[in-house]
Amino acid sequence: MQTVTVSEKGQVVIPADIRRRLAITPGCQLEFILEGNALRVEVKRRVQPSLPEEGYGMLVCKKTGERRLSDFDVAEAMREMRDDRD
Repeated sequence: MQTVTVSEKGQVVIPADIRRRLAITPGCQLEFILEGNALRVEVKRRVQPSLPEEGYGMLVCKKTGERRLSDFDVAEAMREMRDDRD
């Protein structure tokens, strides 16, 4: 059993060996379940790590000519990508 300290913001660090064993990576969702005086944590959704180059071509601009970053709807592209993973 390992002991961790809670920060002033209520944050804790999950020990590396536990993260590896449960395949917890950045972006994973954890569910906290209160059982009497005990707290149980379950991995709800795992997210596979990705590389920036894997996002190449994800944003498509339908306008022709000069393009600006404001022409891309980043939030919509991220929602579509998330829906593809579910």
